[in-house]
Amino acid sequence: MIKDDDLCWCKSNKKYQDCHKEFDLKLDEFRKKGYLVPPKKLIKNETQIEGIKAAGIINNGLLDLIGENIKVGMTTEDIDIITRKYLKENDARSADLNFEGYPKSICTSVNDVVCHGIPSKDVVLKDGDILNVDATIEHNGYYADASRMYLVGEVKEPAKRLVEVTKECLEKGIEVIKPWESTLNDIGLVIEKLAHKKGYSVVEEFCGHGVGLKMHEDPYVLHYSVKEPTYLIVPGMVFTIEPMINEGKRFIHIDYKDDWTVRTNDKKLSAQWENTIVITENGAEIISK
Repeated sequence: MIKDDDLCWCKSNKKYQDCHKEFDLKLDEFRKKGYLVPPKKLIKNETQIEGIKAAGIINNGLLDLIGENIKVGMTTEDIDIITRKYLKENDARSADLNFEGYPKSICTSVNDVVCHGIPSKDVVLKDGDILNVDATIEHNGYYADASRMYLVGEVKEPAKRLVEVTKECLEKGIEVIKPWESTLNDIGLVIEKLAHKKGYSVVEEFCGHGVGLKMHEDPYVLHYSVKEPTYLIVPGMVFTIEPMINEGKRFIHIDYKDDWTVRTNDKKLSAQWENTIVITENGAEIISK
């Protein structure tokens, strides 16, 4: 049993009584009430959170730069080139590159591509396209993950509406978080409810996830409601919320041509927005967006 003068389990190098003692007592109260409480490995210390925030600043800058350069006629390979140059200049690296064999430094998903679109010189952005760019970077051992939607040229209203509603789903998922009150299922419930109300479907095969010390960590953050208990949301957790919302039905498949690109089965549009957030005593703070 850890003592007051022992170093805290969170590796902060602080004494337990000055760090997570009160947190543990409060967590134990919720456990006794029947809540599913997160294990200690999901809780980041202050130093780790600052490192993740620094990575988030670089990740945000990358997505800003890409947005400034998006135009009709450019290829998705051009976006990968921008990414590689920017990360080199900012002493960071792509967490996507070579992850389980992924061949590029960023993901570029156009129109009916749900996620994991591979940048290519053969994919040319056309007037009216909608584009998701998903960036995950590592800086000084810390990771940040985010994606944005970009409108290419003159985009028709139905496509614009899908992009707007998907962003609203993300924002509602963040707004519902109340530390020591909400569970992860509250996020999925509000996202699913809004998407269905607007006439869209929610992809269930992919979800948000813990991030910070690795590219993918526990917990899973589902974007739809489940009956099983999910973790109580508490300060120190760092995870992504990244709903993928389809214009048509939710069903998807992986393109056999590259074993990465995920497409809608009905060839209708899909959109995604993703933020990395850290849970504080006051709510959710966006780290990367």
